[in-house]
Amino acid sequence: MTPPEPVRVTPGDGPLVLGVPHAGTYVPPDLLDGLNEHGRALADTDWHVPRLYADLLPDVTVVEAVAHRYVIDCNRPPDGESLYPGQNTTGLCPTTDFEGRPIHRDGAAPDGAEQARRLEAWHRPYHEALADALARARARHGVAVLYDAHSIRCRLPFLFAGLLPDFNIGTNGGTSCARRVAEAVETAVRAAIPDGFTMVRDGRFKGGWTTRHYGRPDEGVHAVQMELAQAAYMDEAPPWTYRPERADRLRRHLRRVLLAARDTARVLARGT
Repeated sequence: MTPPEPVRVTPGDGPLVLGVPHAGTYVPPDLLDGLNEHGRALADTDWHVPRLYADLLPDVTVVEAVAHRYVIDCNRPPDGESLYPGQNTTGLCPTTDFEGRPIHRDGAAPDGAEQARRLEAWHRPYHEALADALARARARHGVAVLYDAHSIRCRLPFLFAGLLPDFNIGTNGGTSCARRVAEAVETAVRAAIPDGFTMVRDGRFKGGWTTRHYGRPDEGVHAVQMELAQAAYMDEAPPWTYRPERADRLRRHLRRVLLAARDTARVLARGT
């Protein structure tokens, strides 16, 4: 069986680039053999994220990683340095799931050579495609905005206490994008509060490596991470069912958020 291409790109001609590093479910057969029952469940997938954002804006470039995060996490730095020192998290090539349970059979966790191979096969192509999309958007518009799209179960005591808000905006403490971009996104999200949604900015999820690496507002590239609580649009238990009624309610607000990011990019490009 021929493995799939490591990255899927849907090109657009606007200033907004949507990164989707964790929705892929492909695990090469030899790596799948090394996963235990927890690993094979693929529970930590950002389920249905491409579907959730599909067709909300016509001019968005979408860059999706194809491999599952248990193969390699495309939102971690290549050197594996922790993004959240002192807090529970998962690594570049995870060995535990979001509940802290081992995901490999005994002796099957990747060694340094295997991690290097996965970096070359999966991580590097994803980021080459993402960097290319951002460069093209910036060349065309003078400004590019990366919207890094994620979702996660809303109760995971291993990672965070209590109930996660529905919308979790990450700007790495305001450093990954211009203040105008952060405020536009936050204002758009706040409009969802009367509809029963909750939100936080730079809470538990301040932005992963992607947001921190590409967000260079002084160079015209702005990055925002959006971590959604999966309960807002799906069942948070196998078989991880997408719930259209919930999702459509959320999608109305997501469209407004994307419009705010795109329109703010255009304002910044005009220098007004």
